[in-house]
Amino acid sequence: MIVICLIMASAIVRNRWFNKLWRSFPMILGNRSVTGKSQDEYVESVVCNISAIGENEMKVFDIGSDGKVLLAKQKGKVFATGTLCSHYKAPLVTGALGNGKVRCPWHGACFNLATGDIEDFPGLDSIPSYEVKILGDGGVKVKAKKSDLQENKRVKGMCKLKNKTKNYVVIGGGAAAAKCVETLRQEGCDGQIIMICKEPYNPYDRIKVSKVLDTDISKIQLRGDNFYKDNNIELKKGVLATKLDPIQKQVHLSNGEIVKFEKLFIATGSQPRKLQIDGVNLANVLTMRTVDDVQNLANCLGNNKDKHVVISGSSFVAMETAAMCLPKAKSVTVVMRTPLPLQVFGEAIGGRIAELFKEKGVTLEANMSVGKLEGSGGVVSHAVLTDGRRLPADVVILAVGSTYNTDFLQGTNVSVNSNGAVPTDEYLETSLKHIFAGGDIAFAPVFANNNQRAAIGHWQLALYHGHIAAKNMLGKKTELHTVPFFWTNLLGSAFRYTGYAEQADDVVIDGDLKALQFTAYFCQEGVVKAVLSTNNTTAAFAEYLSVGNRLTKQEVQADPKKWLAQVPKGKMN
Repeated sequence: MIVICLIMASAIVRNRWFNKLWRSFPMILGNRSVTGKSQDEYVESVVCNISAIGENEMKVFDIGSDGKVLLAKQKGKVFATGTLCSHYKAPLVTGALGNGKVRCPWHGACFNLATGDIEDFPGLDSIPSYEVKILGDGGVKVKAKKSDLQENKRVKGMCKLKNKTKNYVVIGGGAAAAKCVETLRQEGCDGQIIMICKEPYNPYDRIKVSKVLDTDISKIQLRGDNFYKDNNIELKKGVLATKLDPIQKQVHLSNGEIVKFEKLFIATGSQPRKLQIDGVNLANVLTMRTVDDVQNLANCLGNNKDKHVVISGSSFVAMETAAMCLPKAKSVTVVMRTPLPLQVFGEAIGGRIAELFKEKGVTLEANMSVGKLEGSGGVVSHAVLTDGRRLPADVVILAVGSTYNTDFLQGTNVSVNSNGAVPTDEYLETSLKHIFAGGDIAFAPVFANNNQRAAIGHWQLALYHGHIAAKNMLGKKTELHTVPFFWTNLLGSAFRYTGYAEQADDVVIDGDLKALQFTAYFCQEGVVKAVLSTNNTTAAFAEYLSVGNRLTKQEVQADPKKWLAQVPKGKMN
């Protein structure tokens, strides 16, 4: 027996020694990686000399043959992160380098250079950060997990459910709600988290509803059922909040259930406005807000390209939907009360967008409205314009604005504006303590607008609101500090907008508007308040504003590109 024990002990010692040696192989092998199937397998490689990257510069380098890393140098320190944005995989090297962060060129998401954590949005996931060591000869050695190089994104760690006596309740199933429940767990909330969703689905990427016709919920949901189950986040789907009792700290639901809360976040969003006209309830008269809406549209259009589509409205949803329908329809007509589509961008840009749609075969009826809808057999057949003309219409889409889902707050002492928006402070707290609001409904301070309050229905801002609200619900005082970022894609052209210019009095355009290669500066009282571009200038301006810079109309008129030199950018290696 003694002999057997000695043999086993010797084997254990040898095994430990072997494991230690095996773990040290990356150092022994230098630039070569260790092969194997472990998810914790690392590669370590000298990717460049420190002289190859300048101060306030980003570059992408190969890490052996296993992938690529993004290097950034600030204040003499070199950081290494994933190369792609976790949202839509934009190359971060073409974005903007901020103070300790990199900003995505496409949609403005920001990632911490030291940790890879996502700090501004869109998207939910962070990116990997890698260990960096500067060698004596100036070599920059990076150590990275192979799985991180392959995935290029990661989910932040979340705490476990421990305290079942505290309920953190979120009303809403959109971007703000989804980000709030995740951030609560990531920031240390060990109580019960309950999300009340109006739709019978997990939160999903709603921005695709008016952009992608073949939309399937399984492809666009933000997280699967297992994610919420594993992190003890309870989703009550297909139910509405019908009443709020702030004194008893209770939310009454449409299924008769009553949910108690310690802290509450309201992110109920908005719903499409319907025209008050005859025939509005006929079949095939649709709105574009939910995944069910776009699936209904796809079913109505079919595959024969024999349907006439009439769209009422000139907003982003109207124009995106027109572009989406065009390849599948016999005709697409947009009926606009305004002279031009997207007139919020001014006459020159609105006019160019009108030309773009006409070039592609969309009919625009300007300064016109739909007066009534006619049908046969309960299904719409014609849209009658206010001038009496009857347009054939197999499908009618109403895109004439939206209203806030806040009726259930009436009589609760939660302050609500006359239009239904909910005023909040800089921490997203409403007029009642422990009750927060975010997303479309929040009339909240906007940093890029001198902290004046506004209700802005952007996907990026909704995610940001959810993130900030969660921190404040946990007592981690965090003020709003973001620059709104919006994007759309119309008939193959990407338009990106950042800032906030509610009442621009002039627009300065730099570039070729005809070729849709331009940057537009929206000015108000001599100050550039927002930028629209078809290139990466938008991300640079978001970064420029985020640190408190101010750009004047006079400056962009004199040299529209001079300010860009103050925002470091990367370069491909």
